[in-house]
Amino acid sequence: MAAATAASRTAGLLLSPRLLIASRHLQASASEGSARDASTSFIHPAAVVHPDAAIGQGVSIGPFCTVGASARIGDSCRLHTGSHVTGHTELGEGCVVHTGAILGADLPGRTIIGENNVIGNYAVVGVKCQDLKYKPGDECFLRIGNNNEIREYCSIHRSSKSCDCTVIGDNNLIMGSCHVAHDCKIGSNNIFANNTLFGGHVIVEVSNHFTVITSTFS
Repeated sequence: MAAATAASRTAGLLLSPRLLIASRHLQASASEGSARDASTSFIHPAAVVHPDAAIGQGVSIGPFCTVGASARIGDSCRLHTGSHVTGHTELGEGCVVHTGAILGADLPGRTIIGENNVIGNYAVVGVKCQDLKYKPGDECFLRIGNNNEIREYCSIHRSSKSCDCTVIGDNNLIMGSCHVAHDCKIGSNNIFANNTLFGGHVIVEVSNHFTVITSTFS
C-alpha cells in the first residue's frame, strides 16, 4: 500500500501544474455530474435560444443551434450542432434533431412533431410549401406522429391552405432525400426508400405490415 501511494505521488509530481488543475477540474465535474438532477437541461454557450422559448427537462442543445421565441422543446430532446427550431414548432418528448436540420418556419400556422422522432442531418421539416396557389399570410400546418425516423436531406412541407394539414402518422421510416409535399396524408408503419417523392395531396394509408415505396406520386 505504501509503495502504491509513493508511486502515485511520484506520478503526480511528473504532471505540470496546468495538467493537475485540469485533472482536479475533471474530477470535480464528474462528481457534480453524478449528483446533478437528471431533469437539468444543457444549453451550449454557442447556442442561441430565445428567452420566450419553452424548454423541457433533460434537454440538450448543442453549439450553433437556434431556438425561436415560439418554439416548444419537449423533455429529453437532443438538438445536435447547428440544428434549428423556428416559428410555432412543437417537439414532443425524446426527439433527436441531427446536425443542420431545420424544423418549422416563421409563418402563420404550426408544426407539431410527436414523441421519439429522429430528424436526420440537413432535413427540412415544416417549411412553406411550393404550391403556387399558396397565399402569403395564410396559416399552414404540419402534424407528425410518434416514433418516426426521417433521414438526411428529407423535405416535408406544411399545408397549402389553412383548412388543410400535412399529416404523417407513426412508426414510419422515411429514407434519405425523400420529399413529402403539401397536404399529403401519410399513415403509419410505412417505409419510403431513398428519393421517394410525394406531390401534393397524396394519401398513403396505414399499413398492417411495413410497405416499401420507391417511386414518385402526384
